[in-house]
Amino acid sequence: MRPPKDLDPDAGEDARFGYELRKARNAAKLTLGQMGAKVGFHANTIGAVERAERRPFDELAKKTEEALGLQPGSLAQYLPDDRRPWVYKSMLPPSWLEIEAGATELWIFTPTMVPGLLQTEGYTRAVMLGAPRPDPAQVEERVAARMRRQEILNSPDAPMVWAVLDESILYRLVGSEEITRAQFAHLAGLADTENVSIQILPLDAMSTTGLLGGFTIAHSPERPDAAFVDGPVTGKMWDTPAEVETLRLRYQKCRQEAEPKRRSLEMIKERLAAQWTKQ
Repeated sequence: MRPPKDLDPDAGEDARFGYELRKARNAAKLTLGQMGAKVGFHANTIGAVERAERRPFDELAKKTEEALGLQPGSLAQYLPDDRRPWVYKSMLPPSWLEIEAGATELWIFTPTMVPGLLQTEGYTRAVMLGAPRPDPAQVEERVAARMRRQEILNSPDAPMVWAVLDESILYRLVGSEEITRAQFAHLAGLADTENVSIQILPLDAMSTTGLLGGFTIAHSPERPDAAFVDGPVTGKMWDTPAEVETLRLRYQKCRQEAEPKRRSLEMIKERLAAQWTKQ
């Protein structure tokens, strides 16, 4: 029997996926045939993908993760860009997107910008283009991924969203006045729906509880609560009871000092009606 072909993970995106696929298979101590039986693909197919003789595909990545008990996305993250489903083009980890989509309630606090679930396409694009040296193609992929993510708000079992936004967000132009006005009009519309509650934390509340950054807590009776905390490089998911409880207390403190839903909607509409550009 010929020894397996040496793999060079730096030879390209397909080669990197093949390298990671073989590494995962070897770690599980499986032959190509045994692996094929577990994931439902022929051994020749798996071998060809490992050797970068056949392009990798999402279904193989997903079934391998499931069969080997890997963290969701741990293998799929190495898929070439043109082979990645939208969840891997998002700026959020697939594991969090799964938790978010299955939540019955989402508790959100943001101190600097409108949270992603409530953003318009134009606002999202402006935020992402504001990053250092943005890649226009990657920005468009991520914008599309965020818009796709928002589909959970329109599903029959949409979660109840309890969002607390710092008042400073109402005075920060993002992209342009037109883009920002459209975003606030969108917020006003969402605040009138049954499953989205928006409360504004006023500047005169002098609250410091949420100044360290934004976060989201996902609640579901089917699984333990989890949280995602935003970060300048990448965010982080927290799921131990102590960690989530710390964030829950911060959220409740912010919400306690926020304006009621009706007054918050009035504040958004008042900002929309105000003169923005100096004459």
